[in-house]
Amino acid sequence: MDNPTGIIQALVTDARGTRVIIDVDVSTACPRCAAGKGCGAGLLVGSSRLRRVEASFDANLELAEGDNVEIALTPKNLLQAALIVYGLPMLGAIAAASVAYMIELGDAAAASAAIAGLLGGLVVSRWRLQHAACLGSFVPRVEKRLRSAQTGL
Repeated sequence: MDNPTGIIQALVTDARGTRVIIDVDVSTACPRCAAGKGCGAGLLVGSSRLRRVEASFDANLELAEGDNVEIALTPKNLLQAALIVYGLPMLGAIAAASVAYMIELGDAAAASAAIAGLLGGLVVSRWRLQHAACLGSFVPRVEKRLRSAQTGL
């Protein structure tokens, strides 16, 4: 998958430093989303085509509102995010089904427990992703400026 691109909407400076607010068209960032065959991650964060993202950038990049930029998330952070989004629901389903089998409740109860565990894992995933400490580690970085708002280059 290529790194997503977006347009800088604002530069924000505060105690944490300077960051940019970028609008990313999700359907063009992910070929599966564009084809209507997404992975399901949109269920946790909403299904809007346009997503507003806050990104950090190196001081040597000269950025301005309207610039077209490429953003990226480090592979380590991408793996951690995938484990939260997919791993926790799967772990919940497996754990709940295993407990149902260990106490010999039968197949129907184990299937129901797996569904309940999956839903519980989804709730925990969503709760985890909504905390600032978690989200702070998944802040993308501007990799490069693709086109300047002033010059068009």
